[in-house]
Amino acid sequence: MALLLNVEDHRRRARRLLPRLVFDYVDGGAEDERCLRRNRDALEALPLVPECLRDTSVVDTGIELFGRRWNAPFAIAPIGLAGLVRPRADALLAAAAQAARVPFILSTASNTRIEHVRAAAPDAQLWMQLYVMGERTIAERIVRRARAAGFEALVLTVDVPVSGLRERDLRHGFRVPMRLTPGTVLDMASHPAWLWRLASSGMPSFANLMPGDDEPPVSAQAQAALLSRTMDRTLTWDSIGWLRRLWDGPLLIKGLLGAEDAKRAVRCGADAIVVSNHGGRQLDAAPASIAALPAIVEAVNGRMPVLVDGGVRRGSDVVKALALGAHAALVGRAPLYGLACGGEQGALAVLQLLAQETERTMTLLGARHPRELGPRHVDRPEIRSPVEHGQEASQLKENTHGKASIYPTHATA
Repeated sequence: MALLLNVEDHRRRARRLLPRLVFDYVDGGAEDERCLRRNRDALEALPLVPECLRDTSVVDTGIELFGRRWNAPFAIAPIGLAGLVRPRADALLAAAAQAARVPFILSTASNTRIEHVRAAAPDAQLWMQLYVMGERTIAERIVRRARAAGFEALVLTVDVPVSGLRERDLRHGFRVPMRLTPGTVLDMASHPAWLWRLASSGMPSFANLMPGDDEPPVSAQAQAALLSRTMDRTLTWDSIGWLRRLWDGPLLIKGLLGAEDAKRAVRCGADAIVVSNHGGRQLDAAPASIAALPAIVEAVNGRMPVLVDGGVRRGSDVVKALALGAHAALVGRAPLYGLACGGEQGALAVLQLLAQETERTMTLLGARHPRELGPRHVDRPEIRSPVEHGQEASQLKENTHGKASIYPTHATA
């Protein structure tokens, strides 16, 4: 069996172990998947500049946020329908995060109940991601349960007024109601280990939409809205006050890409921002998250922490985000590939790989702690356009300030 030395190795093995329907759900993006590729292109286009002859005999990758220490400057992003990859996926990911001493963000669209995730990882830093659907009582119920289960932060995702057009999913019949093609059924049958686990545990459901004791049932329309990511389009910045009355802990706004929205988040009293294009799964024409990060950091001007996700596959990607002003990065697909390969231990192995790569990159840069990283470590003026058709582009793309842009001019396949 080949060694799994990095995230891409785990990705390739996950592709072999999972039916195409499931792998494409995890791996895919919206429409032509240009935003999905743009995330990787923009990160890969950022060279790092080391500072030599620095004392790096002791390197600490830990950070502190909201009064809690993380052993590495990244957390597991919210992942909906992770139970398709492996039963009890959310609980397994939370346990892996607990072992790695980083936070885990549970999705509203998870397949394990809030309380069961807490029981599986009693000492973990657990955060709750929130989608607000038309029936706001559902969101209120989820927030109350998360608070009762000791979740420490609430992450409101705001970039889904309508679902991105995820064509890979549609081709597989991944919709409401589910319509499996003969080819998809055959593909599922050709992955017996995955199929046996699914048969043993049953088809994943939206566990946190299921009512608890003395709670009314959730409508079929609400469950369909969650799968299709059809959210409450009346939700506005004024609605943050409604959430504040429900939740008195740290509140993060996830899905911002513009400086003006970042300023609005500051004014409305949010506690942090997650710069995110939803992993390329929503607006295909959106910029890479790492490209949007510097302007948002400048707009926030130190008034709140800024986190970022999108395309993180290496510890060096985490370091690039920190150098450009992020407090931490979120990783979603990477631990899910590990989960597909080896369950909880596979997810933990990916987190450990990212932590080791982060420490190694910091050491090579001459940085002993994340706070020592800064823009001087990123060679932004020398960024070149991504490679197209195997040929290196010959000119830099200039932005309106006459500097080289970190937006790629072309997406590579």
